[in-house]
Amino acid sequence: MTSIALRALRKEYNGQVAIPNLDLDIADGEFFTLLGPSGCGKTTLLRMIAGFNSIESGTIAFDDVVINDRSPSARNIGMVFQSYALFPQMSAGKNVAFGLQTRNVDRAESARRVAAALEQVHMAHLKDRLPGEMSGGQQQRVALARALVIRPAVLLMDEPLSNLDAKLRVEMRDTIREAQREAGITTVYVTHDQEEAMAVSDRIAVMNLGVVQQVGSPAEIYRNPANRFVAEFIGKTNLIERDLLQRNGASLLELGDGVTIDVGAAIDPAATGKVQVSVRPEAVQVGDGGLSAEVVEETFLGSHSQIRARLRTGETIEFLEFSRRDALWARGEQVSLQLNTDMLTYFDAASGVSIMRGAAK
Repeated sequence: MTSIALRALRKEYNGQVAIPNLDLDIADGEFFTLLGPSGCGKTTLLRMIAGFNSIESGTIAFDDVVINDRSPSARNIGMVFQSYALFPQMSAGKNVAFGLQTRNVDRAESARRVAAALEQVHMAHLKDRLPGEMSGGQQQRVALARALVIRPAVLLMDEPLSNLDAKLRVEMRDTIREAQREAGITTVYVTHDQEEAMAVSDRIAVMNLGVVQQVGSPAEIYRNPANRFVAEFIGKTNLIERDLLQRNGASLLELGDGVTIDVGAAIDPAATGKVQVSVRPEAVQVGDGGLSAEVVEETFLGSHSQIRARLRTGETIEFLEFSRRDALWARGEQVSLQLNTDMLTYFDAASGVSIMRGAAK
């Protein structure tokens, strides 16, 4: 297994800075995901690790050995691309064997390892099939086997599931996670899909404009986002803005309709001014004595409904309804919304930075 250390990395394209100054540590055997919107620098960073992109400054080290000057072929990496990149004239088995042939692995050992790799991704029965005769999911399984069979020090995956339909994406992400755990290979995975990232990752680095916003486990990032960008990008959230009030030594937020919450135990005591409250949809439920709201729309999703409602302030709150009801909420119907204060997070309204006690930095 291999650890990866990135130090002060900088990347420019035609004088435009894509990654200004990036530091990351990825542990031995870790499934580490680079997550962010299009253009945030995640694929650029992956290609820098692979050696496909040059770097302006900084270092990339595998197991404390700087590899900046090594060619991609000398870095002992396996790569899985979005486009599969299989040889169309070769069968699944020959595609998987190709990397072993270039490494001069003898025929018997190559055959054994190809069979094991195809079995690992549940494609042994299709070893003689050409890529054009396979579905997208099957081709991606072959591409994964091809990357694993060479026993790389590091596995790099660039949006490998984006060309698949929703059902296949779920199936393939389970296959990828299972194969990675079995092989124990340090893996760097790029995606813009939050749910995908949370399903497969040991840790996630959320990126925006070439800057890492937060690094942590899926649960840490979802429950304790470092800033407003992370809160809005990871899952769904509602943001409402209120003035932080000090009364009799207590820090309070008046949410409206007579609902006041004491946030003194949750936020940094130095916090002042306007606060944005992040309210996840699952932190909202219908009940008496809450915030008055009017239903705007309900979307029925089978296992649950997604409802948007408008507060008296004009702010919109989205929440989930899992209980079975004979009829959908009617547009304009009045509801009272209770908030689970244990699930709320708070940000400085001006900077967007978390003001939670012990917030990630």
